Amino acid sequence: MRCSFCGNEETRVSDKRELEEGAKTRRRRECLKCKKRFTTYEEAEKVDLSIIKRDERREPFNKQKLLSGFLKACEKRPISREAIEQAVNEIEQEILNLETKEVSTKTIGEMVINKLKNMDKVAYIRFASVYKQFADVEDFKKELDELINKKTEK
Repeated sequence: MRCSFCGNEETRVSDKRELEEGAKTRRRRECLKCKKRFTTYEEAEKVDLSIIKRDERREPFNKQKLLSGFLKACEKRPISREAIEQAVNEIEQEILNLETKEVSTKTIGEMVINKLKNMDKVAYIRFASVYKQFADVEDFKKELDELINKKTEK
């Protein structure tokens, strides 16, 4: 690895840590010439994944959009940022495990719905109202009734 200060190619690793459950590696390095320290990150190259929108348009998968949707649904709910990020990472891994280069928003939406249903019912309803395009209060009532009925069945 080339030193980011002097360009020397001789460096040594002083510390190595796994990040994001082993998906990334962080290395602290020291240049053997100028003795300055710097950090490098290593991660596997991601597959170019396209998302098929409802109107059949395609756009690149954006993990940040997925995280943003989760954060909006979970806003002012007792869910930690770490739990949200873990759920997003799990969904991303599920998508990559599909071994396809194109995934529909419907597939991703169902994955999110399933995660949120287990995490927080209010966040689930918030997300479902947008994802399922609730038209009026009756749609909310129907979804709530389904949640209540499933809870009483258990």
